[in-house]
Parts: sequence; structure tokens; C-alpha cells
Amino acid sequence: MLTRKQHELLMFIHERIKESGVSPSFDEMKDALDLASKSGIHRLITALEERGFLRRLPHRARALEVVKLPQQATASAPPKGRGPARLSVVDPGEPPSLAPLAANDTRELSVLGRIAAGTPIEAIQQERDRMHVPEAILGAGEHFVLEVQGDSMINAGILDGDKVVIRRTDSANSGDIVVALVMGEEATLKRLRRRGASIALEAANPAYETRIFGPDQVEVQGKLVGLIRAYH
Repeated sequence: MLTRKQHELLMFIHERIKESGVSPSFDEMKDALDLASKSGIHRLITALEERGFLRRLPHRARALEVVKLPQQATASAPPKGRGPARLSVVDPGEPPSLAPLAANDTRELSVLGRIAAGTPIEAIQQERDRMHVPEAILGAGEHFVLEVQGDSMINAGILDGDKVVIRRTDSANSGDIVVALVMGEEATLKRLRRRGASIALEAANPAYETRIFGPDQVEVQGKLVGLIRAYH
């Protein structure tokens, strides 16, 4: 079952694509639902995606797909900031529109500070800045950005000064590049390997040694999903 806001957003998008052939912008969605920021829209879209009502098109960074509608969408008051939504009863037997919906091509994420790709430094800090990241490299879930400091991951294509996009998670597969919190106080970006009951944090630079820890000494805080590099 959808929440009221999730239902309003889904029907707003559906009606807009029927009326104009394009999806509303994130600003229009925010205004229509009377939300304070676009982050609320991102959360609603993620929830609708997880519940199977929306799907991000894998090869189209600026498009969503309406997978299904609620079984019966009855006429209701339009969201604030909109004119009449012209909602009508949807025949349960009628297939929903599967037309691709244009969406904003970036998402605003928190930049939490620096992460060591070398000798671990202090744990991840609080939000220092925000930046827009292409939707093409994101999926469902919460994401954040860290600035890389160090050269221990250069053979994985991660250089000092790069910004890495991390999906927040507390689990990872052996071989994933992760943000690992070591001994509860040091954060580092390394490739995680499981070796029996132990956890190895591997560098991608032969100048650095692999560090071995007990399972209770390493906490996964996120997994690498993308990288942003500025050329000057």
C-alpha cells in the first residue's frame, strides 16, 4: 500500500505524461506536493521504485518508467500548486502507460569530507558541502560523496583528489571496493576480501601492504558505485 504522498506523486507523474508527453521536473514535483526540498521527491521516487511502481531505465539517465499504477486510482483533490489534475477511475484491466518519463539527470548528494586511499585517516565527517551527481551512476538507496586523499587505489583508477560516489550499506561481497571503518575510528577506501574468519583490506598499489583484521574490527559503511574527476 502506498502512502498518500507516494500515491499523489505517482498519479501526478502519470497524469502529466498523459497530458504533455513529458514528466514534470523535480522542482515541479516538489511544488505540486508542497515539499520543502527536492530530497523529499528523491525519497518518494526511491520508495515507488522499491515497491515496483517506477523503474529507472538502465540506458537512459534522464528517464523513468511507470511500471504499474495502483489497482484503482480514484479521483481526488490535486496536490497543492497544481490546477485540476483530471484524475479518473482507472480500469483495473487496463494496462498502465509504459511510456518513458523524462526526469532530472542529476541528484544532489552530501559531500561528507575526505576518505583515505592510503593510511587510514579520521572517520567520515559530517556534511561539508553538496554536489549534483548524474543519475546514471545511481540506483535505489542512500548515497553520499567523499573526496579521495592518497594514492593506494591508483591501479583501480582512483586518484588523489577524485570524488567517489558511495551507496550507503553495511554489507559487501568479497572483491567490492568499500568505505571501511577500522577499529571504530579510522575510515579508508579499500577492496574488501574475506579470508576465512578474517577480513583483508587490499590496496590497489604495490607500495601498500594488505591489512588483515578480525571480523569485529571492520565495519562496512558503503560501497563504491561511481567516480567523478575534475580536469584543470
